[in-house]
Amino acid sequence: MSSVAAHSFPPPLPATAPGARPKPASRRAATASSEPVQDVRERILDTASSLFYQRGVRAVGVDLVVAEAAVAKTSLYRYFPTKDDLIVAFLEREDVDFWGLWDAVAAEHANDPAGELEAHMQWIGERLARSNYRGCPQINVAAEFAEQDHPARRVAQQHMVTLRSRLHGLAQRLDAPRPEELAAQLAVLINGAFVSSGLLSGDEATPVLQAAVRALLAGAQAGRS
Repeated sequence: MSSVAAHSFPPPLPATAPGARPKPASRRAATASSEPVQDVRERILDTASSLFYQRGVRAVGVDLVVAEAAVAKTSLYRYFPTKDDLIVAFLEREDVDFWGLWDAVAAEHANDPAGELEAHMQWIGERLARSNYRGCPQINVAAEFAEQDHPARRVAQQHMVTLRSRLHGLAQRLDAPRPEELAAQLAVLINGAFVSSGLLSGDEATPVLQAAVRALLAGAQAGRS
């Protein structure tokens, strides 16, 4: 379900140059303390987001985030008291990115719901074709946590609820005879695409998604008769 672009994830941070000496912790802390608060927080979140997306949230510990972000552990805990808080922030930022892109596409097709669906399949297909695409961060994180009440899982679930609601609104604008059913079918198509990117080559993801949407819309309209 967090680039993002629904899921425009930050690129991997460059490795330390061969032979370079890492900054001592005291120097890292001094550097962090001289930075504006927002810059330090964003650097930590940028680093954690990249690591979480590349490796999975359970595989990434706080010590690794601290080392890669070159900050003191106290700085991380100042902005993110627990690792769960950091995971939630990662997902919430991906959520903002995803819906920002969705809204921009929707605004371009305010009077054309079928065209809007086609356009959504366009950018989703382009996202799936990225060489570093590892799926929807919301779905990935939900799969890592079995606990239904885990705060990160709640963020991921809300993302899915919002997606279903947006699609239901589109189905109503399309005057589908059973908008709830069409919304469910579209949600399954989109979420299925996010977890099946490895099955599609880069140049076929978008046309496959768009063809599937057309087939669902045709089926929905046929059900009217």
